[in-house]
Amino acid sequence: MYDAIYIENFGKPTATYVFEHFANDAASAASGKGMPVIRTVPEKIVSESTVMEDIEPAIKAVFNNVVEMLTKPLTAEEKSPKRREQENPPRLIFKGNLAEVNEFFYRRGWTDGLPIIPPTEEAVAEMLTGTDYPADYLVAKMEPRLGKATVERIAINAVMAGCLPTYMPLLIAGVQALVDNLGPGKMAASTGSWSPFYLVNGPVRNDVAVNSGYGASSPGNIANAAIGRTFGLITKNIRGIRKQVEDMGVLGNPGKYSFLVAENEDNSPWEPFHVEYGFRKEESTITVCFPQSYQQMMPFGTDDKGIIATVVGSIPPARMGLFGLILTPNNAQALAKRGWTKKTLKEYIIKNTIIPDDYYSRLGLNLSGPTDRTAFMGPGDDKQIFRPTAERPDPVQIFVFGGFGSWMGFLQGGPPQITKKIELPKNWAKLVKKYQNVVPTYVKY
Repeated sequence: MYDAIYIENFGKPTATYVFEHFANDAASAASGKGMPVIRTVPEKIVSESTVMEDIEPAIKAVFNNVVEMLTKPLTAEEKSPKRREQENPPRLIFKGNLAEVNEFFYRRGWTDGLPIIPPTEEAVAEMLTGTDYPADYLVAKMEPRLGKATVERIAINAVMAGCLPTYMPLLIAGVQALVDNLGPGKMAASTGSWSPFYLVNGPVRNDVAVNSGYGASSPGNIANAAIGRTFGLITKNIRGIRKQVEDMGVLGNPGKYSFLVAENEDNSPWEPFHVEYGFRKEESTITVCFPQSYQQMMPFGTDDKGIIATVVGSIPPARMGLFGLILTPNNAQALAKRGWTKKTLKEYIIKNTIIPDDYYSRLGLNLSGPTDRTAFMGPGDDKQIFRPTAERPDPVQIFVFGGFGSWMGFLQGGPPQITKKIELPKNWAKLVKKYQNVVPTYVKY
């Protein structure tokens, strides 16, 4: 749709083929660019289809509609479309009990399907104590709807998600990282089900108790759960990416509820992730990338050979984009003990992860080499799965978190990661002290 809008801006009419299930997505994309009534032609073939005997009849069936769209005079609405958004919405939107508020918010499409905490004036004011920025400070305009992520709007979504005020600095930096990572709304507005993965580094991870150990990516820790959940609510309520409207992820992804951890810096043998990318160890950062999938596996062995063989032997040739290798502290220590650094490990994985000569023929595919994925993987040897490019100079990343154990994990897909420094307010020590005891205490059996 963005290509069609670009052409229309030059005064040239367009008629865009749109898969019939994507009508709402197309309308939203056009509206977000100031052309809410741009003409589209519904068709019945999925966007990624490669089967010509399906594609040709589907397109021929609606070709006459294209001619009609390009020759039919503009309607009054098309000549002068009306603004649909409410320019000055009321500040107080609803009064009711907890159940009534939740039903109201859910019916409006403002939640992620789970109950929310009502963002009352008092709750939002308390959340704003977590930052020195004024409430109306504009952190970013977020694609694709150009929603204004002010500090107050971030705080509203943070209250809804169940955050503590100490999370505000992470949320502000995370919004900035999202904007830099995503460009014009890609990854979230897609048939792919990309899930944001957030990594917290530096002293702030301990200040707000972000879990980096056992079960780091599992439910149960308020910081991991609520911070990640807030970004999901911001994606819907500020960015304007809603399921089955702009977010057309075919399968969906449970990681979209929340996928945020801290790096286990204390037990990693290597420099922290943020130090690897130019930050000082005493600085705090948040990193975001967008994997399509998350996979756990047991390595062939717990020595360096067993761990590396598992990586090189398990990466599918069909993968695209960033590859994140998740190592537990003891797996990382086993590698470091044998002289492996992050740099040498990445280099080995890139060089040795290749497609066997007979791979496609064994699958019954009539291909002399892999399907052309140069746009995603970069030019290079057809057998090479990882191909560094100017946009993706580091296609392999290494994350150390989790408890002590032999399991390892893969994050696969998405653009390069973005890391942002977390700026703390002047009252940080006082704020941390106020909320530092909000931690679970389990009954001993």
